[in-house]
Amino acid sequence: MAYHRYDVVVVGAGGAGLSAALQLAGNASIAVVTKLYPTRSHTGAAQGGVAASLGNMEEDHWEWHLYDTVKGGDYLVDQDAAEILVKDAIDAVVGLEHMGLPFSRTPEGKIAQRKFGGHTRNFGEGPVQRACYSADRTGHMILSTLYQNSVKHKVNFFDEHHLLDLIFTDDGRCAGVITYELRTGELHVIHAKAVIMATGGAGRVFKITSNAMASTGDGMSVAFNHGVPLMDMEFMQFHPTGLARLGILVSEAARGEGGIVRNSTGEGFAARYAPTMKDLAPRDMMSRFIWQEIKEGRGIDGKDYVLLDLTHLSAETIAEKLPDISDFARVYLGVEPTEEGIPIQPTAHFTMGGIPTNNDGQVIRDPSGTIIPGLYAAGECACVSIHGANRLGTNSLLELLVFGRRAGKQALRDLPNLELADLPKNSDDAGKEHVATVKARTGGPRVADIRARLQESMTLNLSVSREATGMQETLSLIQELKQDYQQVSVDDKGTKYNIDLMEAFELGHLLNVAEVMAQGALDRQESRGAHYRSDFTTRDDVTWLKHTMAHKRGESLNMDYKPVTITRFEPKERTY
Repeated sequence: MAYHRYDVVVVGAGGAGLSAALQLAGNASIAVVTKLYPTRSHTGAAQGGVAASLGNMEEDHWEWHLYDTVKGGDYLVDQDAAEILVKDAIDAVVGLEHMGLPFSRTPEGKIAQRKFGGHTRNFGEGPVQRACYSADRTGHMILSTLYQNSVKHKVNFFDEHHLLDLIFTDDGRCAGVITYELRTGELHVIHAKAVIMATGGAGRVFKITSNAMASTGDGMSVAFNHGVPLMDMEFMQFHPTGLARLGILVSEAARGEGGIVRNSTGEGFAARYAPTMKDLAPRDMMSRFIWQEIKEGRGIDGKDYVLLDLTHLSAETIAEKLPDISDFARVYLGVEPTEEGIPIQPTAHFTMGGIPTNNDGQVIRDPSGTIIPGLYAAGECACVSIHGANRLGTNSLLELLVFGRRAGKQALRDLPNLELADLPKNSDDAGKEHVATVKARTGGPRVADIRARLQESMTLNLSVSREATGMQETLSLIQELKQDYQQVSVDDKGTKYNIDLMEAFELGHLLNVAEVMAQGALDRQESRGAHYRSDFTTRDDVTWLKHTMAHKRGESLNMDYKPVTITRFEPKERTY
């Protein structure tokens, strides 16, 4: 067991974690713990752009961006938080430019912007060019820029350290983390005044997902096990254009540049459902449009996918603005996008819910906003809530920048009032026991088998369309799988690079997160944003205009509710 002491430990080295770390660098001793090498964090997979109302291509205003965010989130967005997001967007993007990020440029040398789903001018009149981009590698460029600047400022990294546990004092303060070093098998106690969680999403609870293998909800689950609530977990965004059967993302940028989604008759059917925004309708709607076309037998050759048509775009546009997307189609599906449509279907993409925080990244424990001292969260693992029931495209990268920075700044402000609390006696015992117990078992259920059954059921019953019977079946299965998990065993008994053991830990997190998702979805008897129920097809603002907060109390799951903050835009019918 190794011991370390820092002022702040940041868990996660994606966009949110590095944004937080850069606010602390030079002002406090900090460590960044990451289960991957930092530039492999999932932020790097984001393709299309980061939203900011720069107005470089046409007139734009932050109020329009705010309206689109609130409406896109089906009015479950906390509007005070969303206003911070859109107002800070310009400074965040310009800040990246000053750090050296190579944005695509206009002929005048300004940051180039493109259209994206759900982004409109003048409160809904039509698409607007708001997404700042770097070809279709925007997330990769942001992650690389933040990492390079972190190295420049001598940030301390604990690479390939898997989060095992959070450390809490008896009076409820967060006092550090326990990690498992993949290279050596050694456990590490990192004692700190503050912990910032930036561990990403949980898309791997589904079989077909755009998420990286590492997106297993670790931070959410570990916090949940300590009584920290999870908010709005029933809202999982399905991106409409994942490569068929694989889930690999085909960015909305493809439709922003003029791509059209077509059914088996060749019809660009989005115009029939959303006559104003057409193929640039919000993601939850586009996913339902595709699901409906497939359900009614208009999938390609009667199968469960449709086509994304780029053939009317010039080869130069595809090569210059969509190079990675076109290569994915060629490499993974053997399709030439300049000559034929790309087979696509909805793919699990983004976790709208997560660890609840206030607007400064401080984690809260209840609907009244009681702060947990020393614990912060930002990025996809957190829920402010700026995405509500459906995230607006390009707001994810923006969230990482804006609220990652805010969490780092708030932690820095709080440090003078945060003591380095005494660690509870034997605080590392649970981590040691967990590792030893799993490694000691033989002949138990296999991790891969349990995970496959979970993912199959979640994909069948909690994807684009949901209903009570299917969700109850999944909840029952999860209880069965959790019992199996108590006896799970691994073949690798070694200490160095024990991937089997890591996957066993991740499976526990997936089961935790899946249960909260399924229970929240079963309880919410309405359709709102990404949560569409075929047995409750309308939105119910009277009963369900509120956030869910799931708590673990012993072995039971309890649900509290938190009101939505409404400042400028009253809920109304959501049409495009």
